[in-house]
Formats: sequence, C-alpha cells, structure tokens
Amino acid sequence: MTGADGAALLGGSDVGELASRLGLRPTKQWGQNFVVDANTVRRIVRLSGVGAEDVVVEVGPGLGSLTLALLPVVRRVVAVEVDPVLASALPDTVAARAPRFADRLEVVRADALSVTELPGPPPTALVANLPYNVSVPVVLHFLERFPTITEVLVMVQLEVAERLVAGPGSRTYGVPSVKAAWFGRADLAGRVPRRVFWPVPNVDSGLVRLRRTAPPPTDATRDDVFRVVDAAFAQRRKTLRAALSGWAGSPGAAEAALVAAGVDPRTRGEQLDVAAFARIAAAGRAVGPD
Repeated sequence: MTGADGAALLGGSDVGELASRLGLRPTKQWGQNFVVDANTVRRIVRLSGVGAEDVVVEVGPGLGSLTLALLPVVRRVVAVEVDPVLASALPDTVAARAPRFADRLEVVRADALSVTELPGPPPTALVANLPYNVSVPVVLHFLERFPTITEVLVMVQLEVAERLVAGPGSRTYGVPSVKAAWFGRADLAGRVPRRVFWPVPNVDSGLVRLRRTAPPPTDATRDDVFRVVDAAFAQRRKTLRAALSGWAGSPGAAEAALVAAGVDPRTRGEQLDVAAFARIAAAGRAVGPD
C-alpha cells in the first residue's frame, strides 16, 4: 500500500512474505508481534505529533511497518533492534519500499535496555510498538537516559497502558503510574484491536502518549523518590507508616518523614501523587533513621 509520500507500507501479505523470506519465527522471548495494518501505523504517527524536525527513536522496529510510516514525516529515525536478523534486514526493506527516505534511517543493533547513547543528533521523540514484556522499563529507561526526548507515543498491552496513565486512587495506579508521572503527563491516546498484529496476541493494545514536563520541585534525587515509590507499593495494602519502615529504618522514622512531608502516616501509597512521594523522599533525607 503506497502512500502519497512514496513509501510503500506493509500489509498482511507483505509481512508474511518478508517473514517467510527471512525464515522468521516470532519469539515470545523478544515479545515479537508485528503490525500488519497500514492504517494503524499511520494513526500512531499522527497521534505522536512528530514532524520534519524530529529525531525519532523507534524501539523494536521488527519488519519495518512503523518505520516506513515514520520516515517520510520526520528528520531521522534511529531504530533499536535486538534481533540480528531483523536489524540486518530493515535497511534493505526501507531501500526497497521507501528509497527516497533511506538516508534518514539508522539501525542500532542492541538490547534497548542497554542503550546509553545513540548516534547522530539527540533524539526528540520515542515512537514505538513496544514488546509487551519490557514496555515499561524501556519507556522509563529512554526518558531517563535521553532528556531531549520530549514526546512519547508507544503501543503497549492495554493493561500496561492503563497502568501508565492511571491517577491516584485508581485500582490500576501503581509504580509505573508514579514513575511515568515523574517524567511527564501521560494519557491514553487510543485502543488497538489484537487483529492488527501477526501473530495475533491474546490481548488488545493501548496507545500511550506522554509529554515531558518538569519533575516536582524537591531536594531529593529521582533515585531517592523512586526508592520510596518502590517501597510504598511493595506492600500496597499496608499503611505508609508500615510500608516505608524498611526504607526509613523503623516505623517511627517512617512516621516522622511522613509527618514532615505533610502526609498522614495512615495513608496508603495508591492515594498519593508523585509530588507527595517527592516530599516524602526529601523529608526522609532530612529526618534520617531513629
């Protein structure tokens, strides 16, 4: 299916043909589910808001469905692919189906979670169909390592999408929600039916859009805050006085930090926003253990 921009996007038969030529058998280890619907990748690009000046990181490009939709729109795509067969094949696919834009692509053969630097200009956006098994760690890793990324649009398992965008008090609110909120404002940009993938997964997907914002003002570091978040939700049925006792050194020290942060010690973690966790982390540093 060729668009007005000259890029021939992949349909179901194209994906099947490419996979057969490469001898590809999608693996659960790498969470491989490939998009076979051109309208879905167009939708992702549109919702991401990326444009001619953007340098986009795409994690897990697979056979190139989304890559082909991104290349005509943006300045550059840096595709991070762990599968050596797919990483080697992607430039050829782009050269054959979008030759006008082949020079905009750079492929990095790596595990996304090990990437600490990228070639070329700093990335401005992360747009990807992420493997289900590593979606949250990948999003958080790239937001941490690359502060120039200001826009994120990722397709993830619907349940994970709901966790990433949840607010305090929601039954799905937890560690991913709070950590994502440290970096920016996330919302559910849409749902994607399972039938647009090959192989067809047993769950639907969601599109998460995140726009980077400044973290809450605090004397604590991000790592300090995230340690509090992890401790609070490790025992989410307990009050924060009990849940944070190990982090603080004792229940008494946890209560002192909570009170200093203006948080009722009887509160549970699911009731607090990221700013409250930042206050607790800062107060814990100031109060110290008993």
